[in-house]
Amino acid sequence: MSQYSEYSTSLGQDVKAADNPESAVLDAVPNPQVGENAVVRFTCPEFTSICPVTGQPDFGHLVVDYVPDQLLVESKSLKLFLQSFRNHGAFHEDCTIYVGKRIVKATKPVWLRIGGYWYPRGGIPIDIFWQSGEPPKDIWLPDQGVAPYRGRG
Repeated sequence: MSQYSEYSTSLGQDVKAADNPESAVLDAVPNPQVGENAVVRFTCPEFTSICPVTGQPDFGHLVVDYVPDQLLVESKSLKLFLQSFRNHGAFHEDCTIYVGKRIVKATKPVWLRIGGYWYPRGGIPIDIFWQSGEPPKDIWLPDQGVAPYRGRG
């Protein structure tokens, strides 16, 4: 039994992804480094959802940077949460911002930003950026590392 079992509904358990993001559980665990303004990054280069108009799959690359306070995102529950979008119909903007807001709600971080880099739909790539406020002054904040979409060029 893990020391974090009391905080996590998925850690060490055989858990399947929820049918939709609203019912997905996003767990948080205690931050053992409270007071240290470290940037934590999660990258999901194969994020998928469904176009709410056409029903066709959409593919994106999500990058989440956050500075935790008392709680950390439990990564297995994050993976299952992100998987819950696979059959969920929503626009790129909604998916990206919803992910950011759910992490903020679950962990109450010092700061969070999310970049959603979506592959072209109708020939136009869409990138969405959202953050919870101003980043702390004393952090090193690297570039998210996702180049603008160039197609074959």
